[in-house]
Amino acid sequence: MKQAITIVGCGIIGASIAYHLSKLDLTVTVLDRLPAPIAPDETVCSTSTGAALGVLMGAISKKEKGGNLRMRLDSIQAYNQLIPELEALTGQSIPFNRQGILMLQFAADLTPENLARWERLLEVRRSQGWRLEILSGDRLKADAPYLNFEAVKAAVYSPDDRQVNPVALTRALIKAAQQNGVTFHFDTTVTSATDGETHTTIHTSTGELSTDWLVIAAGLGSTPLTMAMAQPIEIRPVLGQAVHLRLAKPLGQALQPVITGDDVHLVPLGGGDYWVGATVEFSEGEFSEFVTPLPDRSQLETLMQQAIGFCPGLAQAEIIRTWSGLRPRPHARPAPIVEPLPGYRRILLATAHYRNGVLLAPATAKIVQAAIARETCETIVGV
Repeated sequence: MKQAITIVGCGIIGASIAYHLSKLDLTVTVLDRLPAPIAPDETVCSTSTGAALGVLMGAISKKEKGGNLRMRLDSIQAYNQLIPELEALTGQSIPFNRQGILMLQFAADLTPENLARWERLLEVRRSQGWRLEILSGDRLKADAPYLNFEAVKAAVYSPDDRQVNPVALTRALIKAAQQNGVTFHFDTTVTSATDGETHTTIHTSTGELSTDWLVIAAGLGSTPLTMAMAQPIEIRPVLGQAVHLRLAKPLGQALQPVITGDDVHLVPLGGGDYWVGATVEFSEGEFSEFVTPLPDRSQLETLMQQAIGFCPGLAQAEIIRTWSGLRPRPHARPAPIVEPLPGYRRILLATAHYRNGVLLAPATAKIVQAAIARETCETIVGV
């Protein structure tokens, strides 16, 4: 009999795990508390995934080694094959920017220490098989003439990094997984789970079901679920706001990378459309799973002023829409949490990716897939 695997959560992490597991000889079920989409263009990701910008910062990360960096670089490599694979399987288009990331350097960044750090990182990445370049002067002005060169003095260019539309990607992952036999149950809330001798029983709003493995990929929903299972994993919400802008024509003529400066991202969408994001807004006061930060309009205005500061042409843009979402940030420990749930034999956590859920989704799925294939939680490597 095939092993049964149940995944709780159908954002980018849960959908990615479901698709990767669908390639194995398993019975895979996904449960999500949100209702199923009705209209063809209705999003299934109205939480963290639906608010993400999909910026994939791997090679340009300042990390030189470690598990988190391995996950980043593995995921970038995976996306280069995964996107065309999903488009071929589903017939759906997934906007995927292969033109890299340009990280701006301002006057305050050009200290001898910072320059030496970047030079060292260039050498480290070269030894790892990745490209980074430091651009300045005429080269930067030729590639990005729309920048404010009174503020921007140089930039680090990572041609191997990427950006992907998170909602289009998640929808394609779900469709491909369904085509491979995965069952999705929306509008289903998982309340708890109990370990038995031979299986795990999952308690939901629509009844009970048994499974051999349970994967908790529920983001902020992981906290109340693990609390009900007497192994609470504290994950706190961090709000992020973003804005969709439209210009009469695109910035520049040729190269259209993601631009990032002082942690503000400018994401080209095609034509004169751009996303700008994202704020980082924490809850105030004592933490509660039921208390989340509310969007602060002043922070969105500050975000826009920062973007206009390094790209003045954005001042002429039309605002198409603004939106916000909550990112799941683990408390008092690094993100993400990819490990067994303490006290349970076959329950895995794949959650709390904070601002890097889209980036780390393929690598997370690979770790979960390997653990299930080896039939042991103990092989999961901490990140």
